[in-house]
Amino acid sequence: MLAVGVDLVEIPRIERALARFGEKFLARVYTPDEVRYSRGRPAELAARFAAKEAVAKALGAGMRILSPAGIGWLDVETLNEAGGKPYLILHGRARDLAAAQGLTEWAISLSHDGGMAIAFVAATGH
Repeated sequence: MLAVGVDLVEIPRIERALARFGEKFLARVYTPDEVRYSRGRPAELAARFAAKEAVAKALGAGMRILSPAGIGWLDVETLNEAGGKPYLILHGRARDLAAAQGLTEWAISLSHDGGMAIAFVAATGH
């Protein structure tokens, strides 16, 4: 089994959400560890936003804000190893959907440049 997802986010979109909603936006969309790692940098936050959407696509579920069958923002957490390599932790509905589909191994790549952030995820399993 192989599942993939990709998502692209405009960094200014995240900047506008931060300016308008501040801490409320951060608490709704990001885990405390994601907020701590990103240190308010819009490009880092945009890449993590894209990661959440990319995982939802790989799971074939979408986001809960668009569908009751979707996953929540906090169901996907993107952190970084000491050397900088990103990794995923799935919580709640995202974890349950991955288990139901037999998806046990996840890989993620993040990038940002020119006002855009992208996330690509791949999952494998039995």
